[in-house]
Amino acid sequence: MIAINDSFILESSIYIILKKFFRQESYYIDIVELFHDVTFKTEIGQLLDLITAPEDKVNLNEFGFSKYYFIVRYKTAFYSFYLPVALAMFQAGVATEKNLQQAKDVLIPLGEYFQVQDDYLDCYGDPEHIGKIGTDIQDNKCGWLINKALEMVTPEQRALLDEHYGRKNAQAEAKIKQLYLDLELEKHYKEYEAKAIQEIGALIEKVDESDGLKRAVLSGFLNKIAGRSR
Repeated sequence: MIAINDSFILESSIYIILKKFFRQESYYIDIVELFHDVTFKTEIGQLLDLITAPEDKVNLNEFGFSKYYFIVRYKTAFYSFYLPVALAMFQAGVATEKNLQQAKDVLIPLGEYFQVQDDYLDCYGDPEHIGKIGTDIQDNKCGWLINKALEMVTPEQRALLDEHYGRKNAQAEAKIKQLYLDLELEKHYKEYEAKAIQEIGALIEKVDESDGLKRAVLSGFLNKIAGRSR
């Protein structure tokens, strides 16, 4: 329970630091409001994730891609991708309403792609490369792979998912991974990835640089994560 209070102290520290270093800047209130907005969005995404897929109660009827993409957009994309770029834009003096929207239009899909990658690597990645052993199956995570599987399974395969997904044992996890192999989810992910990279690249090409936002900044983010294995 003490950790909950610690999290509030950490959040408050954001605003102490902003006040100390940026209070004199014309964009000070803009970045304060940005942190408030992104914090709220992240909390909403985290809440939906927790109530959709609690570790102690498995109900795959609660899953679905519309809910999944809402979760990853709010839980991951805003704070991981949009926030740092928007902060830099305010500091560089190019944070017009138009530029912020252009950046968001690219960075939110980029953040979604990043999270789908993370879900894929949790199951298929080399633990030595990604630095951890994947636990999404045992933890009942509402991830990309399980949602893709739910779109494809036969009634018999769905029964297997209901019986073994989210169970805290290696045997159940192995059955789910074998089903993923049977469904060729790795191939479906690769198809998704190629399409996502192409679509995000097209969004970047549409960016109007006349107000100071540079496509190269956005391309740099895409190049860092495209096809990553860790």
